[in-house]
Amino acid sequence: MTTASEPLKPLGAAQPQESLEPALSVRQVLTLERVLAGEPEVVAGASQLDRLVRWVHVAEAPDVGVMLSGGEMVLTTGVLLAGDEDKQAEYIQSLHRAEAAAVVLGLGRAFPAPPDVMRRAAERCGLPLVVLHRPFPFAELTEEVQSRLVRRKFAAVSLSEAVRTALTSLITAGAPLQRLLDEVAQHSACPVVVTNLAHRVLATAGERPAVDDVLRDWERIARQAGGSEGDGWIRAELGGRGERWGRIVLCGYRGDTATGRLLADRAAEALVLHRMLGGSAHTWEEQSAQSLLTDLVSGVVPARQLLPRARAAGLPVNRRTFVPLVVRDGEPAELDRLLRLLGLSGLVGELAEGATAVLLSLARDQDADALAAHFAARLRAESGAARTVVAAADARTAWDDVPAGLCEARHVADAVAESSAALDLPAVVRLRDVHLRGLIRLLRDDPHVQSFAERELDGLLCPADDDLLSVLRTYLATGRNKSRTAQLHHVSRPALYRRLEAIQTRLGVDLDDFEQAASVHIALLAHDAQQE
Repeated sequence: MTTASEPLKPLGAAQPQESLEPALSVRQVLTLERVLAGEPEVVAGASQLDRLVRWVHVAEAPDVGVMLSGGEMVLTTGVLLAGDEDKQAEYIQSLHRAEAAAVVLGLGRAFPAPPDVMRRAAERCGLPLVVLHRPFPFAELTEEVQSRLVRRKFAAVSLSEAVRTALTSLITAGAPLQRLLDEVAQHSACPVVVTNLAHRVLATAGERPAVDDVLRDWERIARQAGGSEGDGWIRAELGGRGERWGRIVLCGYRGDTATGRLLADRAAEALVLHRMLGGSAHTWEEQSAQSLLTDLVSGVVPARQLLPRARAAGLPVNRRTFVPLVVRDGEPAELDRLLRLLGLSGLVGELAEGATAVLLSLARDQDADALAAHFAARLRAESGAARTVVAAADARTAWDDVPAGLCEARHVADAVAESSAALDLPAVVRLRDVHLRGLIRLLRDDPHVQSFAERELDGLLCPADDDLLSVLRTYLATGRNKSRTAQLHHVSRPALYRRLEAIQTRLGVDLDDFEQAASVHIALLAHDAQQE
C-alpha cells in the first residue's frame, strides 16, 4: 500500500537515467521491487521522502540514535517498544536528533497497526515513517540497498575521473576553451554557459537550438543561475587564490543534482587550470567578442540567429543604432579600454592580424558620426600613431544590416592599409574616401572582375615576371612618373625604358594612352586585392 498522493513505481533498468549520487532517496528505496513486496505505506513525513539514504541499519533499542551518524534508514519490528508509549516517542525523537533519513516499521505481533504515538511524533519531527503491511525479511532490503549504494558510489567516482582525465588531456594538448566546453556539454547533455561576474556570456557549448533558447531568455536565467540551484540549473564558481572571476552553468541538466554538481565542479577545475596556463593570447571576454564579430562578418550564421548571443554578451540591441568600425593597427584590449573610458557600449574583436572590428551600439538620439569621429580622434591621440586607420560604414538601425556594414568597413580599412595617401585621410575613413581602390576592394570577389584582371595582365602573371609586375605597379602608382619609378627601383632611366617596353609588349598596350593605362591600373588593383 502507498499513499494516494505519493504513487511509487518500480525502480529498474527502464529509468531514463541512473542517478550517480552515492545515495538513494527514501522515495527511491520505497520503489525497489523487494520493498514493494512488503506493501509499504508512508504514514508520516510524506513531504520528506526526498531525503537521502546513505546506509540501512536494523535497530530495536529505544536509544538507537547514539549508534547513528546521519542519513540512515532504520528498520525495526518495534518488539522492544510495544506497550510503552514513552519509549515509542523517545525512539522517534532519538532518530530525529541523529538526523536519520527514515524509519521503516514492520507490522506484526508487536504492532499489528501503525502506532499512533510514533506516527504523531514522526509527523511533528518531519521524519518519514513507513510501515510494511506484509512480512518482509530485512536482510534482503539491507543487501539490496547497500549493493546499490556501492555501485552508485563507484559510478560517481568513475564519472568524476573520466571527466577529469578527458579535460586534462585536452588542456595538455593545448585545446582552446571551446573544445573543453564541448566535452563538458557532451557529458552533461545540456547547454553549458560560461559567464563573468556580471553575467555576460563569454562562451557556450551544446546543441545549437538548445543554446539559442537559453540565450534568448538569458536575462531571466542569469538571475536564476546566480541564486539557488533548482530545475536543472547547476553552477560552479570560477576563480582562484580567493578571487572569483566567473562561473560555469549547466542549463537544464536532466540528471540528479549531485551528478550535475560533480560535472560542474570538474569542469570548473579544468577551466581554472586552462586560464592559469594562458592557453590563448586573448582573454575569454576578447575571444567571445571575436567569435561573435567573426561570425557576423563571415555571414555563415544569419545575423538574426546571432542576436541572442549579442544580447547575452552584454551588447544593447533594442532600439539601437549600430556603427560598424574596423581599426588598423589597434590592440583589442586598448580599444575596449577606450570604449569604457568614453562610456560607449560596443564589442571589440580581432578579425585578422592588424584588423580589429569595433561594433558600437548607440541610443537612437545619439549622433553616430560625431561619436565615431570622437572615438577615432581619442584613439589617435592616445596611441600616438598618426597612421592608425579607423574605417567606418554608415550607421545601421537594423541588426540584420550589421554584417554588411562590418564587411564594408573592413573593405575600406583594407583599401587604405598600404596607401601612401593614408596620412591625408580623415579621422574616420568611409567608402567615399577611398575612391577607385575602395570600389575594387568591394568587387574583388566578383567573377567578372577576376576574369577582367586575368585577361588584362595575362602576359605578366608568371612568377618569373614578378619584377616587371612590380615595376608596372610603381609606375602606375606614381602617376606614370618615369624618374620617380627609376629612383624607387634603383635603376637607370634607360634600363627602366627597356622594362616598360617589355611590359607593353607582353600586355599589348600603350601605357602612354590614358584609357589603356587606366584599364591596366584597374586590373592591377583587382589582382592585388584578390591576393590578400
